[in-house]
Amino acid sequence: MHWLILFVAGLFEIGWAVGLKYTEGFTRLWPSVGTVLSMVISMGLLAMALKSIPVGTAYAIWVGVGAVGTATVGILLLGESASLMRLFSLFLIVAGIVGLKLATPV
Repeated sequence: MHWLILFVAGLFEIGWAVGLKYTEGFTRLWPSVGTVLSMVISMGLLAMALKSIPVGTAYAIWVGVGAVGTATVGILLLGESASLMRLFSLFLIVAGIVGLKLATPV
């Protein structure tokens, strides 16, 4: 269950990372509220996952899910580059996330 919580925390990290783009320096109320809410939820879920997952593993996976998800949103919705090198780099991050999960006896 803690692995699922960690994954959902990573999804909320995507929400706040993308949300930052729309806050315009926290000058727009509703995008700012949504971004801060996503931050709080993401951190809270990460803290819950840390009850049973080692901190180094949990943090790396949380960041990895957020990074891959945010880059994917950028490519699919924001018109960012989908170059072969960029996609391969994202694949390497995913491989690292899978490797950490497999190497953690929890």
